[in-house]
Amino acid sequence: MLEAGQVRVAVHTGAVNFPDVLLIANTYQISIPTPFIPGSEFAGAVVEVASGVEGMTVGDRVFGSTMVGAFAEEVVVPATSLTRIPPGVDDRVASAFGVAFRTAYHVLRSVAAVQPGEELVVLGAGGGVGTAAVQIGAALGATVTAVASTPEKLEAARSCGAQRLIAHRDGDLREALRAALPSGTDVVVDPVGGDLAEPALRSLRWGGRFVTVGYASGTIPRIPLNLVLLKGIRILGFELRGFGLHMPDEMARNERELLGLLEEGRAVPLIGATFDLSEAAVALRHVAEGHAVGKVVLQVRPGGGSS
Repeated sequence: MLEAGQVRVAVHTGAVNFPDVLLIANTYQISIPTPFIPGSEFAGAVVEVASGVEGMTVGDRVFGSTMVGAFAEEVVVPATSLTRIPPGVDDRVASAFGVAFRTAYHVLRSVAAVQPGEELVVLGAGGGVGTAAVQIGAALGATVTAVASTPEKLEAARSCGAQRLIAHRDGDLREALRAALPSGTDVVVDPVGGDLAEPALRSLRWGGRFVTVGYASGTIPRIPLNLVLLKGIRILGFELRGFGLHMPDEMARNERELLGLLEEGRAVPLIGATFDLSEAAVALRHVAEGHAVGKVVLQVRPGGGSS
């Protein structure tokens, strides 16, 4: 039985995010008691609405996020965590959109405050958040330099609007960034951490902004603070729940703008792989081992689609 304010959704598609992997490994910032159903992102149709829910009815197509529970045939979530899918948007696109594009948009629009004409470096530019950040950065008028591990991931970043491509496994990243950006960059977005963070930080020109978003490398970097002092740079952090809690007005404005981009087809997740629900473990391993290009989607129910 639903509690007040809750909605039950028949899940059509889900999307895999790196924190799903961390939660299963019990290495995330929050520990979830076992047993639990993994999965934090989904799209589907409303099948039941509890008391206290306004503006949402059975049959509505929605997408949303939750800490766990999305990789199932049905999920129960607060109505406040759901967004209507715009007409014409496919379920797969909707399920892959929310986490990555909200992260990228809030980071670039509000945290880093990217301006037209600025230089933007995106680390992990072939992943879900990375390809979204490339798209949003280009849409905001920045010149985007994509840093990724493989030619396939760099090609994905190029297709999303990156103008410069750097394969960090081909040599010294610090030197590659210096050659590509001799005057430095204005903003770095880092969802990777590890050994990539410091050379990217060094690429910032005076007064630049470095935004740490996550640690897909598995290693939280240690930053030499003398670089911050000498360059006058700002190191900023972003976490979606905290941003919504502390900056609700800004988040609401960003949501309106971002949904407009989705409806117009100007912000579309790059989906690199689709698995059936029965292959959820394979999909999670695909992300955990760094093979994912763009977003990885789970097909929970046959069909789905758009309206």
